[in-house]
Amino acid sequence: MTSRILVAGIGNIFLGDDGFGPEVIRHVPQRLAGSRVQLVDYGIKGMHLAYDLLDGCEALILIDAIPSRGAPGTIHVFEADHESLTATVGLDAHAMDPAAVFASLNALGGTPPYTIVIGCEVANVDEGIGLSDVVAAAVPGAVQTVEDVVNGLLARAAVGQG
Repeated sequence: MTSRILVAGIGNIFLGDDGFGPEVIRHVPQRLAGSRVQLVDYGIKGMHLAYDLLDGCEALILIDAIPSRGAPGTIHVFEADHESLTATVGLDAHAMDPAAVFASLNALGGTPPYTIVIGCEVANVDEGIGLSDVVAAAVPGAVQTVEDVVNGLLARAAVGQG
């Protein structure tokens, strides 16, 4: 297993706020990428992400739109529960939600890495390009959250090596 952190923006830019993940990745400073950190806009390429995870990584940070709980634009950070996500979904080469990615990875014989999700509650996922104003306003905060989570993972790894 390689000791890298994969930061993956996922979502469909043609469905309004569902394009949150790719938009955040576009704004993450490239200085964050390096020998241990890889920044990738996967868009709707779920199988591509599953295959990349087969190469192994110590941690995955998924940036994604999440259903609204009544506060569009709110950022949530949580650890993915791989067991409950993959239990309800089968292999689907055309799906991009995290459950489908992890189910595909399992079907291919891989094991999901430690995964943190940075999600933003959506306001609108109707057909159309561009984020709603409230979700677009959340992008800078999400970019900072990505940096904070990456730095925390790197610091945790450094302590574990010392």
